[in-house]
Amino acid sequence: VMASESEANMFPINGPEIMNKYYGETEAKLRDIFKEAKDNSPSIIFIDEIDAIAPKREEAYGDVEKRVVAQLLALMDGLNDRGNVIVLGATNRPDSVDPALRRPGRFDREFEISVPNEDGRIEILQIHTRGMPIDEDIDLKDLASELHGYTGADIKSLCREAAMKSIRRYLPEIDLETEKIPSEVLQS
Repeated sequence: VMASESEANMFPINGPEIMNKYYGETEAKLRDIFKEAKDNSPSIIFIDEIDAIAPKREEAYGDVEKRVVAQLLALMDGLNDRGNVIVLGATNRPDSVDPALRRPGRFDREFEISVPNEDGRIEILQIHTRGMPIDEDIDLKDLASELHGYTGADIKSLCREAAMKSIRRYLPEIDLETEKIPSEVLQS
């Protein structure tokens, strides 16, 4: 949404997935992403779970993490020469991120996004149950009030699991040899 609203190119990075056990591979991937973002600016680089690739260096387990943090610091320091590139990071463990990344000139601002309130949970439930046949006894508002403390991802997972349980329950009734599933099976 952010990239399309700003008409910027989006370059997502999943912290744990980009880490590589081979010497220099992670740093090379980061350099490639930052270069591609510059070449295709305006761009947004979004690093999810940034704590996985930029932990506090004094608490890092090995040299890999320290090298990756150093590379990320160098890349962010060079952003002035990189055109219109914005770097965003997300973590649920902000105190685990290396403090050098949290200073002005790198990540200038920090925003806490807390768990959704009841209205937010209702909206998330409506989004993730759209198109699902829901029993008329189910009241999304009542359900939302019971989900206090759930994140958007938790609610999405809950909806997906409910759909899967429903499918598993009705799967024996579905003849997989037919071209179409009868509407009465889908509606039940």
